[in-house]
Amino acid sequence: MATAVKTNEGRPGTRAVARHVRVSASKARAVLDLVRGESYGRASEILAFSERSVSDVVAKCLDSAVANAEHNDEVPAEELFVSACYADEGPTLKRWRPRARGRATRINKRTCHITMVVSRYTAEELERMAAQDALRDRAGANARAAASRRERVEKSRAAEAAREAEHDHDHEHDHDHDEVAVDEAEEAVDAAVEADAAVEADAAVEAEEVEADEAEEVEETVAEADEADEDETNDDGDAEDDAEERA
Repeated sequence: MATAVKTNEGRPGTRAVARHVRVSASKARAVLDLVRGESYGRASEILAFSERSVSDVVAKCLDSAVANAEHNDEVPAEELFVSACYADEGPTLKRWRPRARGRATRINKRTCHITMVVSRYTAEELERMAAQDALRDRAGANARAAASRRERVEKSRAAEAAREAEHDHDHEHDHDHDEVAVDEAEEAVDAAVEADAAVEADAAVEAEEVEADEAEEVEETVAEADEADEDETNDDGDAEDDAEERA
């Protein structure tokens, strides 16, 4: 019994796969046909200006394949081209839509698996491309695409570093704010204690003044009583003297 041969496997080059993409394989193949065999820079330009929504997913898959080639195989992005690209059928999601007279019709939501394979140009092709670029007196599309991708990566890393720095700064600011709040609370407590001490001192001074006034009033009252007793005694003596004289 003959076994089925997987024609999409065993292709030379570096690959990247985007699985379970929520688009039908036929729609993805229409975009893949545009970039098959193109250089990395030319394929990036085609996908950037394509009006189909699946172009964004294909572009990300292409960038991932190029990144794998640079990191794993140490191949510059300027020397890569799309050697193979294909879309395989993925699982189909079944949904139902109500229709007239109580009926229902099935909706098939297709998915696919997109594979991008990039390979390195041969030495002869690279020399020919370099000669053409020299004649045009401008940088090649691959160089521009590679520079653009590096710029995007640097911007992404810089943004991530900025977010981390801002996060750390927020933590430091919150810590400083907490310390300031604690210092303010301690100062408020000290001020309240000083105010209470001042009020108590004023109350003690007022109490001493009131006691002194009361003591003076008592002394004045005792002195007046003594004077009144002396006056009464003098009046009694005068009355006795008058009585003796009359007798």
